[in-house]
Amino acid sequence: MAWELLLWIVAFLGIIALVAVDAYQLICLSDLESDYINPYDCSARINGVVIPEFILQGILSGLFLLTWQLIPFLLMAPITYFHLQTFLKRKHLMDVTEIFRQIDGQKKYRVVKLAFYFTMFILIIYRLVVCAVTLIIDEDDGPLVSGLY
Repeated sequence: MAWELLLWIVAFLGIIALVAVDAYQLICLSDLESDYINPYDCSARINGVVIPEFILQGILSGLFLLTWQLIPFLLMAPITYFHLQTFLKRKHLMDVTEIFRQIDGQKKYRVVKLAFYFTMFILIIYRLVVCAVTLIIDEDDGPLVSGLY
């Protein structure tokens, strides 16, 4: 049972990292739109965190599959598949020359991903609390050790 608590703690930290990375990409796009940074810096910043985001997403999906947590796995599988397809088609990186044409679509895509990650965040917090409470209750129901034989 302790391994399950460890799984949910790792998933909690992973989903926080995914939310942070996606929010960072959205902020970079908003700064570009407001003309606070230039297109080269924006695309370099976003391209620097895309691969780690894809890897972390795949690791979380794999962990859920290996531990037979089917609901989180089934929720994360479509976005993991989409990430895999965009990586294999080499469309995962932002192009500096076409960034202004893609900015609206990229912002919508990242807002949808952020909403998805927040939904997963709520699910993971719920499962983490349920697992921790169950573990604490199970420990309290153990045999009473008084030291007397």
